[in-house]
Amino acid sequence: MLSLPNVMLRAALACATCLFAAATAHAQSAVSAGVLVCGSVADDAERLACYDRAARRAHGTDPTAPASAPTNAPGTSPSPTLLDPSAQAAREERRARGATMTDRWELDAASKQGTFVLRPYKQMYVLPIRWMSSPNQTPTSDGAGNSLSEPQGLKSIEAEFQISLKSKVWETMFGSNVDLWVGYTQSSQWQVFTPATSRPFRETNYEPEMFAVWGTNWELFGWNARMLSIGINHQSNGRAEPLSRSWNRVIAQAGFDRGDWMVLVRPWWRIQEDAANDDNPGIENYIGRGELVIVRKLGGHQIAAQLRHSLRGGQNSRGSAQIDWSFPISGYLKGHLQMFTGYGDTLIDYNHRQTTIGAGVSLANWL
Repeated sequence: MLSLPNVMLRAALACATCLFAAATAHAQSAVSAGVLVCGSVADDAERLACYDRAARRAHGTDPTAPASAPTNAPGTSPSPTLLDPSAQAAREERRARGATMTDRWELDAASKQGTFVLRPYKQMYVLPIRWMSSPNQTPTSDGAGNSLSEPQGLKSIEAEFQISLKSKVWETMFGSNVDLWVGYTQSSQWQVFTPATSRPFRETNYEPEMFAVWGTNWELFGWNARMLSIGINHQSNGRAEPLSRSWNRVIAQAGFDRGDWMVLVRPWWRIQEDAANDDNPGIENYIGRGELVIVRKLGGHQIAAQLRHSLRGGQNSRGSAQIDWSFPISGYLKGHLQMFTGYGDTLIDYNHRQTTIGAGVSLANWL
């Protein structure tokens, strides 16, 4: 029988489909609401461009096209150009590539791109080679019937890939600077170097979520506070007992940037389950109760650190650290190196400590 939290969570996630349809009906009002939030843009030129973009949307013209030359009545002075075409093109290219947190999350009216557009969310990569210091041959859990007694025969070398996408389903909710997004992240670990066992996928974690994002424009200790968000998150490996693992969370997030730095502070709260239905009791004492993401861009390079901790002391003081380095190879092709150490590399390993090192290519970065 499904517990009440699971029923509530599944109902909330199912609402995303309804919101896709509802957002279409709200599209026109969202365009008009965009004008109301242009005043939050600090830069004069960007603010003027914001009003220009909102006006062109309202008249059904292409919002990404450069502003046309103004028409002036005889005997009047020409109106100033809102944005130079070359500057407009450069800004559009930067926005399309997600060069800043504001562009990536469409945090002000000038960067709004509308609804139902697939965008990168977290990192995406393919690591054909990934080494594990301690393969978890017999996964265990304190949950009843959630431990494996027979070794799985895993090899320490495998492959891994991750995809992570998001899409806005409601822009400027109720005329505010809040957008509603849905996201999906999937990571898979593939025992591709074990032909004797038909090269199985060792673990796949599925992570759908829905969250509201509020664009901000504050300054805190020299950092720009760009966004706040809160949402509901489900993560599971979709397996049967004794290998089933899952949990539900409410995740808050605050985003800051300064120059080529970005910081995300992400605390979360687990939605508790009945003991009889809990596949992984105490998971928050291993994977943690929050994470800190620190990203630094260096030219074409990007270095990211993800630090998680249980926020407890004593024997429950556990967590993990992951470092990712993306670097240019040729054109848009980028290499990717990753190192992880600690607990919770995957859900099946939530209470298993190990170190992994992987190499491959980047498909998308945090920025």
